[in-house]
Amino acid sequence: MIAHTTLPVSDYKKSKAFYKKALKPLGYTHNMEYGDAGGFNDGKNTDFWIMRLDPVVPLHLAFEANSRKEVEAFHKAALAAGAEDNGGPGYRDYWPGYYAAFVLDPDGHNIEAVWYDYGKAD
Repeated sequence: MIAHTTLPVSDYKKSKAFYKKALKPLGYTHNMEYGDAGGFNDGKNTDFWIMRLDPVVPLHLAFEANSRKEVEAFHKAALAAGAEDNGGPGYRDYWPGYYAAFVLDPDGHNIEAVWYDYGKAD
């Protein structure tokens, strides 16, 4: 189990504002700050961090949602916060019941919200 991870960003203030809005539907709040680094709490742990670093190489990061509605709310909030659409909410053919949405954050990171619809997997 991963305890926490850090995503490199080029503009800390811009990314902090983006993630505060984009991750809100998934239950995350910005709760820690240390210089140009900030932590986000999912209600249990501060498990997601952003940090200003150079250079930034775009990565893929997926957040697990609790429902289809959370995936859809994440996508809508991320777009409203300035993300670029990289795949709207819907089932994917990765395996049965994989419901996800994808956006590109301000640095081009491919950020995903995924819900595992086990009822659809049967």
